[in-house]
Amino acid sequence: MTTEILKTDTLVVGAGQAGVAMSEHLTALKIPHLVIERNRIAGHWRSRRWDSLVANGPAWHDRFPNMTFTDVSPDGFAPKESVADYFEAYADSFNAPIRTGIDVRKVTRNEGRPGFTIETSEGVIEALRVVAATGPFQKPVIPPVIPQDIGLTQIHSADYHNPQQLPSGGVLVVGAGSSGVQIAEELCRAGKKVWLSVGAHDRPPRSYRQRDFCWWLGVLGQWDATTTQPGKEHVTIAVSGANGGYTIDFRKLANEGVNLVGVTRGFQEGVVSFADDLVQNIANGDASYLGMLRAADEYIARNGLDLPAEPEAHCILPDPPCMTDPQLRLDLAAEGITSIIWATGYATDFSWLQVDAFDEQGKPCHQRGISTEPGIYFLGLPWLSRRGSTFIWGVWHDAKYIADQIAIQRQYMTYHPATES
Repeated sequence: MTTEILKTDTLVVGAGQAGVAMSEHLTALKIPHLVIERNRIAGHWRSRRWDSLVANGPAWHDRFPNMTFTDVSPDGFAPKESVADYFEAYADSFNAPIRTGIDVRKVTRNEGRPGFTIETSEGVIEALRVVAATGPFQKPVIPPVIPQDIGLTQIHSADYHNPQQLPSGGVLVVGAGSSGVQIAEELCRAGKKVWLSVGAHDRPPRSYRQRDFCWWLGVLGQWDATTTQPGKEHVTIAVSGANGGYTIDFRKLANEGVNLVGVTRGFQEGVVSFADDLVQNIANGDASYLGMLRAADEYIARNGLDLPAEPEAHCILPDPPCMTDPQLRLDLAAEGITSIIWATGYATDFSWLQVDAFDEQGKPCHQRGISTEPGIYFLGLPWLSRRGSTFIWGVWHDAKYIADQIAIQRQYMTYHPATES
């Protein structure tokens, strides 16, 4: 960009899966637009994921509708580099107008004229509309439980790459969603002594009766659910595509050497304290797991499907010692723990978007991504329109809806009464 002001109809901020999907639909509708990205296309898949990460859904499901993976079998789980390559190839397939290495600093509404002024690291852009396609994984969250200056290595899962980057000694992994479980298991297999802090979670089967859980959520209508149960809006999902894909079983992890503890609550004089909720958290996860099995069985019976029974899937292992006698305190030095990995999720960061589109808690105000601030749109957020909104295929469908709404607004703006001609 030059020092001159660049003008476009629609500016899309972010070139991950949301930004690429948005660009595809805007291109199909012939809406002039520009996508700008701080790093590179799908850069977080390369830089903010650990080395062995694979997609949590099979390749037939975790993709856009118009292109398959060329290097992964349909029932396989794409490595992170393949996912990033996929999005780059997808953007190239329709010549997406993406510019990388540009950081958005501030977006403000213009006074007395349409649109917004966008200040970036490479100059000023003016656009009639702005789509915030930065997704939900913007700012790693580390709860202020354990001080950062206690002499241990403390990193977020976003900065974890492999066991070799950690010092010798034991590891406490806080958070038992897909990331925390896979990291804990990898560290245990690498010979580390590992503690895993387990909070509330849902634990679906990886597959059941010859169908992946992604298929089950689809035919059961759960991907397209538009509302959730109270308190379930941000429940952690414990599922894995690693090592060919498997059902996460916390009791099995414990039998393999991972020490399970409850939610991390406090820290004092080198000792971490945990809530006495491990057994209940795992029981609730078991309930979600068994509930899906029952729903699948009912669906099969109702529709007369010829899928083999899987009675062993309903069996729950005996509780390991760490559950029958839960550990509530952990002396880090005494146990030789030298690292803590916080697999505790992310927060959004819209500080750059200085418009009237947020509530008192800073949460975006929108309906299916259409903001309360005219001309501002959000894409890639959890439950934007449905349960699947943050998934690859889900964000594609949400982007189509938003692009259609932009096209409708453009039609209104080009209308002129016959008397004006």
